[in-house]
Amino acid sequence: MRRRNFITMLGGAAVVLPVAAQAQQVDKVFRIGYVGLTAADSLPERVEAFRAGLRDLGYQEKRDIVIEYRWADEHYERLPALFAEMVRLKVDVIVTHGTPGVLAAKQATTTIPIVFASTGDAVASGLVDSLARPGGNATGLTFFNPELAAKRLEPFKEIVPGLKDVGILSNPANPFEEAILPAMMHTAQALKLVLHQFTARGPSEFEGAFAAMAGQRVGALVVLDDPTLIANAPAVAKLALQQRLPSSGWPDFARAGGLMAYGVNFPDLFRRAATFVDRILKGAKPGDLPVELPTRLELVVNLKTAKALGLAIPQSLLLRADEVIE
Repeated sequence: MRRRNFITMLGGAAVVLPVAAQAQQVDKVFRIGYVGLTAADSLPERVEAFRAGLRDLGYQEKRDIVIEYRWADEHYERLPALFAEMVRLKVDVIVTHGTPGVLAAKQATTTIPIVFASTGDAVASGLVDSLARPGGNATGLTFFNPELAAKRLEPFKEIVPGLKDVGILSNPANPFEEAILPAMMHTAQALKLVLHQFTARGPSEFEGAFAAMAGQRVGALVVLDDPTLIANAPAVAKLALQQRLPSSGWPDFARAGGLMAYGVNFPDLFRRAATFVDRILKGAKPGDLPVELPTRLELVVNLKTAKALGLAIPQSLLLRADEVIE
């Protein structure tokens, strides 16, 4: 019950509690700081999934919680200032995503709890001590990005005859991207593929990256799971199609026009992040809450893009797919 005068009955007489005692009965309105790495309107399904997760747990905005939103607009150098603002606002918990976001949050505060809605291999990137016992003030959801990125190479051998050279598109502003390459190199060697790395910090660098790919004559492309690249999936997929490059990335990349995808369902992770916020607001310490892994991975194939590229998708791959876009 909220903001009510409580009355106790002593010996049949009604006694109104003192004002100080009444105040202790008032529920707190918690303040959540949400820092996104992209623009406010670029990945709305993730924000809505997080809000839906809170609603499922009984929270109502403005009644139980207030969410303070801040956005880096794909400029990761702005993150320290955004998290410093959250510290000044004295939010009860910070929610963010991506390795650059979590690193900046941890540098800004060692006391405010941090929940990461998604990040690639939180242990390898030094965000937590271990999955079971994160330690420190951060916890959340992670996925083994190197292994996922490496698995995206395998279907190309079934689809692209004579494939030898594969491009990797990454964002050099994301420090974890370099950790992915060793796993991909190992898989590439087994598949007798040669990898070529190309980088882009944002849309203004996309055309230059694809021009470099044409110069290297790569025959396929894997796009890594960086927040900026994810937010610009349609543009990247369009350029890949224009250059007649079979491409692979995360599930929404295939839905945006890429040929294939293998990875996590990001909205599911953001919805699950609400449970971490709930437990922390109820008194749990983030360092005691085990980091969680995705419960499922998705394989998506875009037959429309395959037709445009003149590629035949093996029936064996279609049968393995969780979603086929026609």
